[in-house]
Amino acid sequence: MGVFTYESESTSVIAPARLFKSLILDADNLIPTVVPQAVKNTEIVSGDGGPGTIKKVHLGESSQFKYVVKQIDAVDTEKLTYNYSVIEGDVLGDDVEKISYATEVVAGPDGGSILRNTGTYYTKGDHAITDDQIKDGNEKSFGLFKVVEAYLVANPDVYN
Repeated sequence: MGVFTYESESTSVIAPARLFKSLILDADNLIPTVVPQAVKNTEIVSGDGGPGTIKKVHLGESSQFKYVVKQIDAVDTEKLTYNYSVIEGDVLGDDVEKISYATEVVAGPDGGSILRNTGTYYTKGDHAITDDQIKDGNEKSFGLFKVVEAYLVANPDVYN
């Protein structure tokens, strides 16, 4: 098994607590509302929403994939950190066992935020993850992030 780790960082004009509340804690409701072509809906397969919870995310028509199943590994609402693993779904293909993500929202310049994300890919056999594969996934995530940010800017009274 191979293990490949990639880090990314995005800045936002949205305050850390508000960004975490919307983009992490209420993502299952917010993202299908503001970007339905990316995510249709999310269903809880098991658990209460906290660590250990398994969720199935049904992707929208703009995605080349149909669904992902993710497990919540950790949530810390004080430190604004969130960890989850993609454990099933066509996004994994035949070569990836799972993908684990660690997300942290910290204070940024001028009252905004910095969103730090670390993705760890666990591959089957000796398969390697290419930089192009990571770049493609990061670009899609960044685009989704910017749509959510624009929604929050346009609706300053939500998630306060």
